[in-house]
Amino acid sequence: MERSFNITGACNPQEHYMVNLDSRLAEIKKMVDAGKYFVINRGRQYGKTTTIMALEHYLEHNYIVISMDFQFLDASDFEDVKTFVKAFARELYFDKKYRKQFNNELLSEMNELRKNGASLSELFICLSEWCEEAAKPIVLIIDEVDSASNNQVFLDFLAQLRGYYLNRNRKPTFQSVILAGVHDIRNLRHKIRPDAEHKHNSPWNIASPFDVDMSFSPDDIAGMLIDYENDHHTGMNVHEISQLIYDYTSGYPVLVAEFCKSMDELSDWSSHGIIEANKQLLIKKTPLFESLIGKLEDNASLRKLMYGILFKGQKILYNPDDATIDDAFMYGFVKNEHGLIAVANRIFEVRIYNWFISLETTDSPIFAEGVNDKSQFISGNRLNMERILEKFIQHFNDIYGSQPDKFKEDDGRKLFLLYLRPIINGTGNYYIEAQTRDQRRTDVIVDYLGKQYIIELKIWHGDEYNTQGEKQLSEYLDYYHIDKGYLLSFNFNKNKQSGMRTIELNGRTIVEAVV
Repeated sequence: MERSFNITGACNPQEHYMVNLDSRLAEIKKMVDAGKYFVINRGRQYGKTTTIMALEHYLEHNYIVISMDFQFLDASDFEDVKTFVKAFARELYFDKKYRKQFNNELLSEMNELRKNGASLSELFICLSEWCEEAAKPIVLIIDEVDSASNNQVFLDFLAQLRGYYLNRNRKPTFQSVILAGVHDIRNLRHKIRPDAEHKHNSPWNIASPFDVDMSFSPDDIAGMLIDYENDHHTGMNVHEISQLIYDYTSGYPVLVAEFCKSMDELSDWSSHGIIEANKQLLIKKTPLFESLIGKLEDNASLRKLMYGILFKGQKILYNPDDATIDDAFMYGFVKNEHGLIAVANRIFEVRIYNWFISLETTDSPIFAEGVNDKSQFISGNRLNMERILEKFIQHFNDIYGSQPDKFKEDDGRKLFLLYLRPIINGTGNYYIEAQTRDQRRTDVIVDYLGKQYIIELKIWHGDEYNTQGEKQLSEYLDYYHIDKGYLLSFNFNKNKQSGMRTIELNGRTIVEAVV
């Protein structure tokens, strides 16, 4: 069977091109060997199920591994304790892999539990007997625990696991318990009982931190692409393409797979293929993006956090005790970058930018002007960026010239993106250079038919600061090997002079526009 890049469900090395997981599995095994109970808590489609399936095989030599998936239990299985015990016992009893580990007495007890149910205490007595008599230590893995996240029965189940863990010197129990899901299991009680008394009173406070990096590094991606190249002989520059994929995705597993799948279908493993794959992904409707946007729609605090980072350039310190920041990490929106909150990857960033912009397109006069002006800016498959900036200045002054300065300072970047979006839509894309995003300066990089345009957006803070901005942009152009760049300044001084000028600096051309 010819292997492919998988973007749905768990990956199988016989069917799919995969990153080598051995180093991650070895790290997890150390935790299991030490008897740790922990949670693999990552965003959607982050490779949790693939890792769990690989881990099951990795541990088989040393342990009996019970690997359950709570997706196979429906809402009625959590109706009450008795029903849950029946469902749990059923999953063990009818799996031949586990049945053969039971002696006759335990098999009979498990059969009785799956037929008639019982209390959780009776279930755990049976499981404890199994742990005592088993030929090897037993590891319990439960995937998709989010399926049970709003149910008190599941919390009681966790409490039993905790009780046996705390008394393991007297009552035989599992060597290790691993739960996997998007939501942080420690906060489930808050979802069911939101009063202050139980907000932080977790039934799973025995969990050890899970710090294994599940994202893919450029070397991880390269290893997978070398495997692909050995089969297809495309002649790609594996390490260059791996780094470019990482630059766009920051190693988010399903996004890496999306890029590879698109480039495979395009039969283009060049930098042009990267740009095309990026363009396709940013307009694609996927479960991951639906979940991402759904969280923004439902959570006003999360929405405010992301808006502040993206449009206002706010520098927000990482604080694990802040509920909104904790949610943003849990859902995979952000990462901790040198103590500051940063958007998790370039794809998420642009997708969220586009969503915020889409909320205002209907009533935005600057967006409407972009739609009307679009045909003026394309010449020979090239964007006339000077003309775009010239017209933006004109429209900005006509529409917003009388608005309060604070409004313009907060929203100037958003207004430029509102104007730019319909001009490049369907043909080009943009992204924000994270390293330059702050309250004073943001670099927008536009990809249009294989050509890049770098526009620095900044708030005017005097001639000296402007000179510094020119120097920074020149250095940035050197890094990208681009001859021309653009500087768009929002000047809120009463005596400002808006307009355009062109300068030459260090062998680079800089077109300056002042609003």
